[in-house]
Amino acid sequence: MNRERPILFNGAMVRAILSGQKTQTRRAVKRIPWRAGANQNFSHAAPFQNAGEFRIAGHDELTIGFRCPYGQPGDRLWVRETHAIFPAYGQRRTDGERWGPWGGLPTTVSEDGKQIAYYREGFDRCDPGRWRPSIHMPRWACRLVLEITNVRVERLQAISPADALAEGAMEWAGEQDTQIRDLDAGDERIAFSALWDSTGGDWDSNPWVWVIEFQGQRA
Repeated sequence: MNRERPILFNGAMVRAILSGQKTQTRRAVKRIPWRAGANQNFSHAAPFQNAGEFRIAGHDELTIGFRCPYGQPGDRLWVRETHAIFPAYGQRRTDGERWGPWGGLPTTVSEDGKQIAYYREGFDRCDPGRWRPSIHMPRWACRLVLEITNVRVERLQAISPADALAEGAMEWAGEQDTQIRDLDAGDERIAFSALWDSTGGDWDSNPWVWVIEFQGQRA
C-alpha cells in the first residue's frame, strides 16, 4: 500500500516546483548502518539497491540494508511550507489600512472558511507574528503533493548539471540579491552548491544523500 508523509520546503523551492522547474530534492542520509570495521571514507564505495533496500559497498558490503525514510516510488509527500491561517474576509495591514486578501500572495480557502496564505520572501506588509513555520502546517492547509517516481543514494557532489537544474537551483539563484544571480547556463552545479549551503548543508563535506525524484500536483 502506498504511503503519504510530510516534507518541508522553503518558499523558493515551492515556487520552483509549482513552475515545473524542480522535480528532484536531495536530503542528507541521517543514519547509515555501517558494519563494524567498515571504512566509511573508502573513495570507491558505491550504493546499490535490492527490493527497496539500499546498501553501500566497496570490495565488500560496508553497510547493512537501509530504506529511504521519505518513501518509495508511488508514495506521496505532502509539502509543508511557511503559511498563515485566518478567517476568509480580508486582512488589515500593519499601518491600519485595509487591503485585499494578502495583497497578491497565493491563498486558498478551506471547507470550514479558513483562508491560508503562503509565504513569499520579502513580503513584509503583514504582521510577522502571523506567519507559522512550515513544520506547523496541518495537512488540510497543504496546497502541493509530490508523487515519488524514483529514489536512489549517491554522494552529494555526484550531482550532474542536468540534475542540478532539476533541483531548481538556477531558478533559486535568479532570485538572490548576490552575484550568484548572474550565473549562466553551465553553472548549474555552482548554483546547487550555493543552494545546498544556504539551507545549512555543507557542500564540501560531500555527504551521502537521498535523491528523490517526483511529480508535483496540486493538493
